[in-house]
Amino acid sequence: MTGPHDMGGVLAGPVDLNDHATFAQDWHARAMALTVASGSLGQWTIDRSRHAREVLPRYAEHSYYEKWINALADLLVRQNVVSREELSAQTGAPSPLADRRLTPERVAPVLAKGSPVDRPGPSPAYTVGQRVRTGMPQNVHISGGHTRLPAYAAEKTGTITAQHGCQVLPDTNAHGLGEQPEPLYTVTFAATDLFDDATPGDEVRLDLWQSYLSPA
Repeated sequence: MTGPHDMGGVLAGPVDLNDHATFAQDWHARAMALTVASGSLGQWTIDRSRHAREVLPRYAEHSYYEKWINALADLLVRQNVVSREELSAQTGAPSPLADRRLTPERVAPVLAKGSPVDRPGPSPAYTVGQRVRTGMPQNVHISGGHTRLPAYAAEKTGTITAQHGCQVLPDTNAHGLGEQPEPLYTVTFAATDLFDDATPGDEVRLDLWQSYLSPA
């Protein structure tokens, strides 16, 4: 099954190159603020939040911030932060997570700190300059689960052009199976190897985990 991150190379019509406001409507800013603030509650990982967006029904029919706010609502209910009834009524009992709320004065330092995902882990099996081949874009831990290998790069050969140490594996982290860190690499592909109508000389660079790769 293909997902939203498999859309590379899909004909999507003309691209509007005009400048756009960061938030075209007031509720767009609130949707982003709610998503960031809710993340500070510590009830899900960034990988789980990405997966919540990509499995939304009728994904392509939602606008950008509709995806954010609908996925957030699903996460809040799924993690028992609020009930569907409380969400619909926009009211509820005081939450035991209230002391973890992201207050205005904490926003800047929290965002500046970020959330590092580098971890101790296995030694890298590949080196810069080595040719590698990708596998199939499937989560081997959870059927139909989250993965960062897009379908358009499945079973393709590329060259490792950078190493990024060991980082949290999204395939497990999105499903509560632990971080299971692996070496992460930038793999560079000739665009013509991925897309039939690509311009010769163009490249596509993907950050891919070690378990996605095998020696070419």
